This record gives sequence, structure tokens and C-alpha cells, in this order.
Amino acid sequence: MNDTPGWTSPGSAPSDGQDGSGVPGPPSSTDANGSAAQWSKDQPPAGQWSPPTDRTPPPAPGQNRGTQPSGVHWGRPPAAKPGVIPLRPLGMGEILDGAVKTLRTYWRTVLTITVTVAVVSQIADILAQRYLVPAPPEINADATPAEQLQQSLDSAQASLIGLGPALLVTMMASLVSAALLTVVISRAVLGRPVSLGSAWQEARPRLLQLLGLTLLLAAMTVAIVTVGLLPGLLLGGAPGVALTFLGGLGALVAVVWLMIRFSLSSPALMLERRGVVPSLKRSAKLVRGSWWRIFGITVLTQLLIFVFAMIIAIPFSIIGFAVDGEGFSGLLSGTTTAFGWPFLIITGIGGVITSAITYPISAGVTVLLYVDQRIRREALDLELARAAGLPGYGPTPGTATVGG
Repeated sequence: MNDTPGWTSPGSAPSDGQDGSGVPGPPSSTDANGSAAQWSKDQPPAGQWSPPTDRTPPPAPGQNRGTQPSGVHWGRPPAAKPGVIPLRPLGMGEILDGAVKTLRTYWRTVLTITVTVAVVSQIADILAQRYLVPAPPEINADATPAEQLQQSLDSAQASLIGLGPALLVTMMASLVSAALLTVVISRAVLGRPVSLGSAWQEARPRLLQLLGLTLLLAAMTVAIVTVGLLPGLLLGGAPGVALTFLGGLGALVAVVWLMIRFSLSSPALMLERRGVVPSLKRSAKLVRGSWWRIFGITVLTQLLIFVFAMIIAIPFSIIGFAVDGEGFSGLLSGTTTAFGWPFLIITGIGGVITSAITYPISAGVTVLLYVDQRIRREALDLELARAAGLPGYGPTPGTATVGG
């Protein structure tokens, strides 16, 4: 008798315990290291996906399909849908639609999160651009080739320094919004609303580990790019340029492969309460065998987000140029190297609108990809249906269950 309420362990054995026939093994309540994986109180455990078991049996001999009893339907019954997605393996359109539905259905909570984070990040970005970013050095057209090379290096260094504050602000904003939105989307799958306060309570204990995960992925990217570019830069000359190009191309491929492989580590960390390294391993197991599919959905999502961002950013940039005519004319004449406050404020408003819409779409696709992979491998659809209290799926969490 098991009278412990709440969720059981998710178990990662079905993700990697497959035999040569490709049939997943039985679910387990421990991960690859033998430790029990813990879910938050509102998250479901894992299992192994299987088609619904309430199909209608074939007709008896002598009975044709047209005389079957009333209410009997042939084929697979429609999947349950307590929230924003049907509880079955998802297609690409359903994943995108689920992310948009989350924004539309829970817009008060979602926009409160994204607008707040976007406003804070845009203010910090504007202040950094105005006061922290160094002015690029002037280029002397009469300089010798060696001096021109040094000026170019100084200009590139100034640009990198200028990107630093913006990248740091963007990373922190994305981290906080991703943590909160992961909680919201995980509840939206069950059809349960969540307030900003409860989302913050659920996400706050995981923020430090999520920061560590983000920094680790960034460090891996920098290390791979450095290893790819350094030999060619040290060699120099025409061979060095060719080697740098080849090394950079190889580094890009390696970075993309790793980022997709570890793309589900953030929801694994948030929803399964795993550590940084176990979350990376969990993501690698879930992505295994589905890399190209996840890559395609991720690229398409980012392309759509980029197009939407350009649709918003271009009009605001034009308005900013029109209002801040002095800064624009100064840039053209070379008398100034920075935009004025009107341009920064107007484009900042456009950035807030863009971020408020794109943050939940991007986070929604990532979380729903994670849910989809677990449905395909671990019968998470059955546990989600049970968690949502749908009839016919056993006792809901929080009630006594009978165990073997």
C-alpha cells in the first residue's frame, strides 16, 4: 500500500534503455545514476507512451461494421486535451500553436512576466549604450597599412566591449523569463492557470542552477569557437586565413550540434528538479534519435521570431530616425558616433513589444518540445491526463494509490 500523495519519480530508463529492436524498455523510477529524480509538486512523472487502450474491439463474426452498437467508433479515439495541447505525440504546427495558445489564454500572467522583464532589460540596455559603451576610435584614411590594421583591431575591441553589457542584460532577462514561463507553460498543458506569485515561488529556487547551466553552455560555446579559430590566427598569412575559415566552420557545426543536443536541459532542470550536469545528460537522452526534428522546429521558430522582430523593429527605427534627426545627421557627417535619447527610447519601446511577444513563443516551443519527447518515449500523456483529473486514467495525484 502506497499512501504517499503527489508525484512519483519520472525515471529516465525509457529514454535510453532501448534494445536493438528499437522497443523502449520498461519505465524506471531512477535515473542513469541510480538516484531518484524529483518533480515539483505540480509536475507529472514519466512513463512510456502507448496508444490509448480503450479502442473498440473488432465486430464478431457475422456482424458487419455498419451494425455496430450505438456510440461505438472505429479507430483511435481523439486525444484528451485538458490544456493547450492534445495529450499525444505532437506535430510541429501543434507545438507552435500550443505556444501561441498559452500566450493567448494566460495573457495576463504571461504579459506581466514578459513586459516586466523586457522593460527592465531595455532600460538597462539603453543606459549601458548611453554611458558604458566606449566610442569607436576614429579611422585615419592616411594611415599606413600597419596603422590601419591596428585601428581595425581597436574598433573591433570597442565593438566587443559595447556588446558585453547588452549581452549580459539579454542573458539575465532571458533566464528569468524562461524560468517563469516554463512554470506557466507546464501548468497550461494541464489547463491550470498560474499567478505570477506562484510562478515566482516555483521558479526562484531553481534560478541559481539555471544561471549555472546558462553560463556552462556559454563557456562551452566560447571554448569550441576558440579551439576552432586559434590555430589559423596563430599561423597567419594566406594559409592561416584558410585554416581560420575551416576552423570557424567546424566550430559553428559543433556548437549548433551541442546546442540542439542540450536544448531541453532547461525544462529538465526546472520541471524535474535536476542539477546542472544531470539536466544536460537528460536532454541528451531525450534528443537522441530526434536531433534533426528538434533542429528543424527550433530553426523554424527562430526564423519566425526574427521575421516578427523585424516587422516591429523597422517601423520603430524609422520613427526614431525621424524624431532624432540630429543624431542621425551626426552619424552621417561623422561628427558624432552615438544616437540621442529620442532614438534610444523609441527603439526601446519597440524592443519591449517584440520581447513581450517573442519570449513566451520561444520558451513555449522549448517546453513543449520537452513534453513531446517525453510523451513519445515515456507515456507522459497518460500521467498528464491523470494529473489533469480526466476520468478513466486512475487516481489523481494527492490520493492514495495501491502499489505492488
